[in-house]
Amino acid sequence: MRLGVLDVGSNTVHLVVVDAHRGAHPTPMHDDRWLLRLAEHVGDDGDLSEAGEKALLTAVQQAQRQAADRTCDELLAFVTSAIREAGNGAAVLRRVREETGVDLQVLTGEDEARLTFLAARRWFGWSAGRLLVMDIGGGSLELASGIDEEPAVAISLPLGAGRMTRRFLPEALTGGRPDLAALAALDEHAADLLAPVGDQLRAGGPPDLAVATSKTFRTVARLAGAAPYGAGLRVLRELSTTGLDQVLGFVARIESGALAELQGVSPQRAHQVPAGAVVARAAMRAVDVPSVRICPWALREGIILRRLDQLEGA
Repeated sequence: MRLGVLDVGSNTVHLVVVDAHRGAHPTPMHDDRWLLRLAEHVGDDGDLSEAGEKALLTAVQQAQRQAADRTCDELLAFVTSAIREAGNGAAVLRRVREETGVDLQVLTGEDEARLTFLAARRWFGWSAGRLLVMDIGGGSLELASGIDEEPAVAISLPLGAGRMTRRFLPEALTGGRPDLAALAALDEHAADLLAPVGDQLRAGGPPDLAVATSKTFRTVARLAGAAPYGAGLRVLRELSTTGLDQVLGFVARIESGALAELQGVSPQRAHQVPAGAVVARAAMRAVDVPSVRICPWALREGIILRRLDQLEGA
């Protein structure tokens, strides 16, 4: 069957169309995205602005048309932290549904962690043993661990790269260089939030394989010397704490405008790299892993896999 997946995140709205059935590798047929930065449209009152809602509505309408043009049997649409946390999020979703007919489902942070874990498990297989999975989004950090397809522990923390940039490194938003004292404050903040979860994630034993997903981890790994995206999905990519420290030392001393010009760095997200690198290092330190394997599958693939399981009665 042909499935469309519409992911409304803190930074982008991303549509993926795949041909898939249970037991088969989902084959991508179409991919498009709209950079909305919805989290930046949430005001001091906690509500999504009218401009943010209008941009979201336009993107959903365009995605719906693309999915229809490609004869999708079903469109799976979901939202994560930006809309989930907005005070008027429910009202915005109701208006989007009334205008477009698209019912955007709200995923909890734990939902995100569990579905991302499922995607990583299916990618690496049972031979990976006990998995520990980390995913840094725009608004939150998800962590999960376990031996099965369903993680024993799934945790979400408000440590997304975009959120931390806005809170600690506002100068990066306008192309400036990160403040070193602010980076240190961010590191301390992340360590405080992560301190209680390290033991939870390792309660069943140390991981046989530590895995990282998300644009943030992929970008930092690329800056540390991992193969470019064009080399293919199945190329081994890893990020060590040593490489991460070197990247952090570099990005802490360069303007985000200059960072955006480097290969492997998305110009739209360059300003989030320093904060994302700090959170990545704090997370790896909290769970005591010297390196992580980069997984090309993440939340969207987890959504697809879970839906296929449901259709086949699994």
